[in-house]
Amino acid sequence: MPAVPAVIFEDLQCPDSAAFDRMLRESLLPRYGNRVSWEHRDFPLPKHSWARQAAIIARYFSELDPQLGLDFRSHMLADPKAPDFPLRLAGFTRARSLVTSEAAAALSDGRLAALVDKDYRDGLAQGVAKTPTVFVGNETFIETFSVAEISLAIDQAIAAAA
Repeated sequence: MPAVPAVIFEDLQCPDSAAFDRMLRESLLPRYGNRVSWEHRDFPLPKHSWARQAAIIARYFSELDPQLGLDFRSHMLADPKAPDFPLRLAGFTRARSLVTSEAAAALSDGRLAALVDKDYRDGLAQGVAKTPTVFVGNETFIETFSVAEISLAIDQAIAAAA
């Protein structure tokens, strides 16, 4: 049976996206495993000073290794209110024996920026205005919601795909 798609529009500087990331890692991934395909899309809100930079660098890390990109997203979401983006990037790269300047250079990569911008435009076209916004089957979850609420939609989508 193919995995049920779940599309997450997230802002890496958003406290609500951070709460969903914890929910995803602590509850949803262990419960659903490979029965759900989680697709991370970037929706950096203009009010957040470094969200777009983080999204671009997350794309860079994802191209090196998809798991590395997910780890970076979780690293940034672990403390979305922290003001010092360069320091947090340096901590992430140092902990993984990566070169900070190479990751920072990704900010000048127009192709990666275009991918982030495309996600943002796609989100707007789908009515996304707040983060996280998660699409599961015919259900949309916006900003704050419970594990039980999204799990019900996932269970229904899995049953419908069977």
